[in-house]
Amino acid sequence: MNTRRTLRHAAWTLALATAAFVPLAAQAQADKATINALEGYFDFADANAGTLLPEQIPAEDYKKFHLLDVRDASQFAKEHIPGAVHIEWRQVFAQRSKLPRDKTLLVYCNTSSFAAQVAMALRMDGFENVRLMYGGFNEWKARGGMDAFARASKKG
Repeated sequence: MNTRRTLRHAAWTLALATAAFVPLAAQAQADKATINALEGYFDFADANAGTLLPEQIPAEDYKKFHLLDVRDASQFAKEHIPGAVHIEWRQVFAQRSKLPRDKTLLVYCNTSSFAAQVAMALRMDGFENVRLMYGGFNEWKARGGMDAFARASKKG
């Protein structure tokens, strides 16, 4: 009798768990418009589309960009590229109305991983002015920060 109750309880638990995951599986399926947008984006994008190296940007040109730091607030508070505006990467798409469409956005995080997600989402939303800092803030610092262009010019 005890075994029967245990089996019924296990079956009931399994049924509830399965039912709980069905909506998640249904949400994982993209709608046709999303699929078309993704296909269009990947048909357009190439490996280096919109990526800038720190060595490509003269110090005075940073003023021409809307610098967008998408790292967490404590990292931004500790240090960031001068003139950068902070919006944590998870919030950028929700706050995209705050971003200019008439100025080039230069997006960075620590390594480019989150910034790349932000750049893709903004481009899919019609922002054609998004560029990604290659290697992120860590690479920018390692290559000389605001002086990366000047350093590279001296070497060449």
